[in-house]
Amino acid sequence: MSQAPDLNSLFQSAQAEGLLSSTSLQALNVIDIGAQIQAGLGVAVDDVTSSEVVLVTLMPDDSGSIDFSGNAAVVSAGHNTVIDALANCSQRDNILCHTRYLNGFVLSPYCPVTQATLMSSRNYNPNKGTPLYDQTVVLLGTVLAKTQEFADNGVPVRTVTLIITDGADEHSQRSTAQTVKSIVQDMLMAENHIIAAMGIDDGSTNFRQVFQDMGIRDQWILTPGNGQKEIRKAFEVFSQSAVRLSQSTNFSHPGLGGFGA
Repeated sequence: MSQAPDLNSLFQSAQAEGLLSSTSLQALNVIDIGAQIQAGLGVAVDDVTSSEVVLVTLMPDDSGSIDFSGNAAVVSAGHNTVIDALANCSQRDNILCHTRYLNGFVLSPYCPVTQATLMSSRNYNPNKGTPLYDQTVVLLGTVLAKTQEFADNGVPVRTVTLIITDGADEHSQRSTAQTVKSIVQDMLMAENHIIAAMGIDDGSTNFRQVFQDMGIRDQWILTPGNGQKEIRKAFEVFSQSAVRLSQSTNFSHPGLGGFGA
């Protein structure tokens, strides 16, 4: 059994390489989120034989409003569409997936995409709150730690992350949109991360504004309506992008400029 990576040294190493500002480092060096980040790290770097790795990370909303709107099944199916598309693409041997629900439950820590757990009514019961900022910090911290772990072992990494919510932040206790933005900006500067977000219409939230305040680039924001057809289509759009990104070696390539590209 290989030893769990030391998050502190991974984040210090990222900062030493100029990949993490002191503001972001401070947000990630909170003791109680360390355990949450560790829970997502999954497969040991030594057990991955690929010469390069693509990390695909998904955070489906498990707040009560998803169930209230009758969207639990379509969010489940949408997540599974993404996993299936990646598991059947030519780059699948390089892809590791991690799914963590918006309230912190880890469905799959990083593992080969062909081994990722699919969502179903057995493991998904959206009945919680919306700690959007707190959990996005944990999610991105997990992406960063795993990226750094591979980088420290000389393995090139690219990452694609999707945050899904049908409401604005309501229950975060330590992080703000600004905290998230600091981490997102650091990651985007490195040019090997894509961070996307899907805001399922709740009738009142301006999701473009919410996600822009979190530092997410406009071209990577999806804002489907509340109908199942629109939600399904949004997941298909992301799924096609994730497959395309997994096959690209350069995220700053102009042809990868967002969902419209």
